[in-house]
Amino acid sequence: MASRQWCEGHSTPVLCVGASGGPEGLLVSGSEEGEVTVWNQEGVVLASLRLPSRDDVTSAVFSPAAPGLLYVSHGEMVSVLDPRSLKGAVEELQGAGEEEINSLALNETGSALAVADDSGVVRVLELPGGKVNRTLRRHTNIVSSVAFRPLRPNNLVSAGLDMQVMLWSLQKTRPVWTLNLQEVAEEEEGHQQKAGQLFNPPLAHCVSVATCGNVLACAAEDGRVHLMRVGSGSKLDQQGAIKAHSQGASQAHFLSFLPHPYWLATGGNDGMVALWDLSHNPVVTVEDKGKSQAAPAHRRRPKARAKAKLQSQAKPKAQQSKEETKEREEEEEGSSVDQSPGTEEALKSGPKLSFSHGDKVNWVCPTLLKGEPCLVVADQSPNLSVYSLAAL
Repeated sequence: MASRQWCEGHSTPVLCVGASGGPEGLLVSGSEEGEVTVWNQEGVVLASLRLPSRDDVTSAVFSPAAPGLLYVSHGEMVSVLDPRSLKGAVEELQGAGEEEINSLALNETGSALAVADDSGVVRVLELPGGKVNRTLRRHTNIVSSVAFRPLRPNNLVSAGLDMQVMLWSLQKTRPVWTLNLQEVAEEEEGHQQKAGQLFNPPLAHCVSVATCGNVLACAAEDGRVHLMRVGSGSKLDQQGAIKAHSQGASQAHFLSFLPHPYWLATGGNDGMVALWDLSHNPVVTVEDKGKSQAAPAHRRRPKARAKAKLQSQAKPKAQQSKEETKEREEEEEGSSVDQSPGTEEALKSGPKLSFSHGDKVNWVCPTLLKGEPCLVVADQSPNLSVYSLAAL
C-alpha cells in the first residue's frame, strides 16, 4: 500500500505521534533524544524543539480544551508546550512521574492528566497547575499505557507489563476490576500447548477506548488485541480477542471519524498495519447475549531495555499485603465473565484492510488530513508514513 513520507522533522527514531482535534489540525511527533516536531496537515514542519533534558519523548497529547496546550512526557517529566510557538516549555509539571513516563492521557474537558510510568504507578494531575489528585498503585510492573473513558471523565483504564488491564474510578484508589491477560491465555491455550513450544507472554502495551466509552482494546505481546465491553455499573461485561499480528502487537487505536465508533487500527512488531471493523464482533454487539472470553493485549516498548526492566521490577506475590489480597478478591468477584464460543469466532474474523509497513511499528495515529481519513505511522526511522483510508 502506497504511503506519503513526511521527512526532515527528526534526526532520531520517532516514538509517538499525536493529532489535535482543533480547526488547525496540527500533528505532533516525539522522538529519541528529546526532539518534538509540530506539523501541518500537508506534512510541512512548522516548528521543532529539542528539550534540554534530551530524554526520549514517549508520549504527546494535545489539550481538547485549549489549542495552545500540548503535553509531552520525557524521562520523569511532563512539559507543557505551546504548539503555535514552540520555543520552550510554558510550564514543567513537577513530580509527574516516579520513574520514566510511558503514557499520557487527557480527559475530554482537559481538566485531568493521567501519567503512567515504569514504577507501576498511575498519577492523575489536576489541570491547570499539575497538582497530584490521585496516585493509583496496583500494577506490579511497568504501566505502559493509560486512557480515559469518553463520556466518563472520572474513569480511566491502565495496562502494563504485569499483563493486567485495570478499570479505575477516580473516587477510589483501587480498581473497579482487573483483567489478568496471562490467566486468560493459560485458560485458552493450556490444552493446546505442545512440548517445547514457546509462547510470547501477553504483556499489555497499548490500551484504547472507543468514543462510546464502553468498548476497550488492548494490544499485547502475543500478537493479539484483547477486547472488553464495560456494562452497567462499570462491570466487565464481555471479553474477547482478535489475532492481529504474527509478532507482538504494539499499537491499538480506535478511530473517531468513521461512520461508527468500532473501527480499530493496529500495528505490530511484524511490520504490519491493520484496520478492523469490530461492529459485528460478539464483544461489541449488544444484541449478542453470549459472553465471550478475552484474549491477551500488547504494546511494544520501543527501547531494548524493556525486557531487563521487566525482569528487575517483577514483584513476587508474597510481597502483597493481606489488605491488597482482600481487595483483589473483591475485584475478581465484580469482574467475573461467563465464557462462550464467541472467542473462537472473533479470532477467525480478519481485518478490513491489512498491509505491510515493512518495519516495526512504534506508533499508529488515526487522523483526518484535509478531510481525508488517514493513518500516520512511526517506525524505527526519523520519518513518518501517511496512509490514506479514502478507499474505505
